[in-house]
Amino acid sequence: MKYAVIDRGDSLSQSLAQKFHQLAAEKHFVRSDDRPEIVISIGGDGTLLHAFHKYVDRIADVAFIGVHTGHLGFYADWQADEIEELVAMMAAEQPRIVRYPLAEIQLETPTETSYYLSLNEFTLKGVDGTLVAQININDEMFEMFRGDGIVISTPSGSTAYNKSVGGAIVHPSIESLQIAEIASINNRVYRTLGSSVMLPQHHHCDIISKKEQKLQLTIDHVSITRSDIISIRCSVASRKVSFARYRPFTFWNRVREAFLDSGER
Repeated sequence: MKYAVIDRGDSLSQSLAQKFHQLAAEKHFVRSDDRPEIVISIGGDGTLLHAFHKYVDRIADVAFIGVHTGHLGFYADWQADEIEELVAMMAAEQPRIVRYPLAEIQLETPTETSYYLSLNEFTLKGVDGTLVAQININDEMFEMFRGDGIVISTPSGSTAYNKSVGGAIVHPSIESLQIAEIASINNRVYRTLGSSVMLPQHHHCDIISKKEQKLQLTIDHVSITRSDIISIRCSVASRKVSFARYRPFTFWNRVREAFLDSGER
């Protein structure tokens, strides 16, 4: 088995990464930072997002495992004190591979077309003022938006920024995107639906800039600022992200533990 480890950089995560390497060597795992089959993320959800983007060009050949040492480990199956159990199960069993949908973002400027994949969400905001944009769904005008910004989330990312702006939590088996508004303005000129919208796999939306404006795009944790954006197309990607599961931990259990479980029984 070829593996790589990405850690958050704090002392606990780094010490757990070293412990994983030692235990993995005893099981004859092969460390391969360039071409791993499994990537171990040790930290929080931000660490796993970093690992995803590091290996996004090999996303079809890599499965991820999350070890939680942060404040909220929604993608993590394992706790900090379970490293030995994880390595033992990796050596003894074949994992169940679970695949989640991704968002594809196509960015159009006068000089280029760029493509990105997102695991959690894509957000668009105005830098020097409110965002003014036309929203098209399947090449037809849907609404004229003015406000702080727009969030386009994947099902697995629906529990993140999308939830904080009133979007719905969506099970990752539903291949879809969700459009949610951030502080929209409604008057005679700008009219928005005011609620989140779900798009199925075969639909797409276009966000078309309607004035000269500096815009900030954030793709998971990657931030880009540009003043020359013409439009942005968002759709469900043809590729998916894979997670290696060695024990059951359902999506709704993750939701409960992340947002509802006080730890008391």
